[in-house]
Amino acid sequence: MQAEKIAFLFPGQGSQFMGMGESLTQSFSVARDTYAEAENILDTPISRISWFGPEEELNDTANTQPALLVHSVAAWRVLRDLRPDIVAAFVAGHSLGELSALVAAGALPFSSALQLVRQRGQLMKGAGEHSPGGMAAVLGLELASLDAICAQASTPTEIVQIANDNCPGQVVISGAESALERAMIAASEAGAKRVVKLAVSIAAHSPLMSQAQHQFNQAVNEAPIETPQIPIIGNVSARPLSTPDQVRADLQAQLTARVRWTESIEYIRAQGVEMFIELGSGDVLSSLVKRIDRKTTRIALGTLEDFEKYDSVDPSAE
Repeated sequence: MQAEKIAFLFPGQGSQFMGMGESLTQSFSVARDTYAEAENILDTPISRISWFGPEEELNDTANTQPALLVHSVAAWRVLRDLRPDIVAAFVAGHSLGELSALVAAGALPFSSALQLVRQRGQLMKGAGEHSPGGMAAVLGLELASLDAICAQASTPTEIVQIANDNCPGQVVISGAESALERAMIAASEAGAKRVVKLAVSIAAHSPLMSQAQHQFNQAVNEAPIETPQIPIIGNVSARPLSTPDQVRADLQAQLTARVRWTESIEYIRAQGVEMFIELGSGDVLSSLVKRIDRKTTRIALGTLEDFEKYDSVDPSAE
C-alpha cells in the first residue's frame, strides 16, 4: 500500500491496562530506551506503574497520561525501526493521544511532550478535585439529539456537554454530576440503547476543566512546538494543523471542548487513506474506525504479539 494511504493513530485515556509496554521492552532496545528516557526526565517509575501498578496508581490521571504517551512513542519507535519504509500521510491522537501524534509528526520533542503531558494530567486531576464531575457513554442516539438533551439538562451553574464524538452511535458526555444525571435519564427516555456511567473522577472536555486552563495555556505556549512534518488532525478542529499556532490553539481548546473523532477519521478517509495503524495501548481506536468506515484496514500495534502478527502483513503492497 502506498504511504499516502496510511494514517497513524494514538490512543487516549481509558486505553491503559496493567502490563502495557512491558513485552516491547523485553524484545526491543528502542522501547527499553524510551522507558529509560521517560523515567529520567520525569523522575517517575513509569515502567513499574505501567507493568505492576497497583491499578489505582496507574489509573490516577497524573500517571495515566504520561504512561500512555510513553507506550505509544515506544510502539511508534519500534515500528519506525522495523519498517522505516512505512510512512504515514496523516497522524491523529484521541485527546491526550494528540501529544503522542505530535511527537510522531516531528512537531514536539519526546522530552517536551512528556513534561507537557505530566502537567496536563496533574492540572486535570487538580481541576477534578476542585470541581468534581463525571462522564457517561451514551450508545444509540444521534449526535444532534444528545446535544439537545445536554442543553436541556444544563443550568447556568451545572453544565453537561458532549465530550467525545467517538463514532456514530457512541458518544461520551461530561459535566457536573447533577446535570450529568439529568442528561443520562433523558437519554434513556429518548431511546438510547445504553447509558453507562464511566469510572472516572474528572469531567474531561467540559467547562469543569476551566480551572486548569490558564496554567495549561501557559505550558503549551512555552512548549517548543514546531511545524508538523506530517499533517496532524486536531481533536477540536478535525482538520490538519499546519502551523505551531494552530497546534497550540487546538491543544488548549481541547481541555474544555469535545473531541471530534468521527469527523477526524472521516476527513482522513476523504483524503484517500485506507489503512489505520494504532500505536500504543489496546485497540479502542481501531474499533472506532471500524464503526465509522468498515471499508478500512485496521492494525493495532502495542505488544510483542501484535508486532509478530504484523510481520505477516505488508502495508507497502499495492
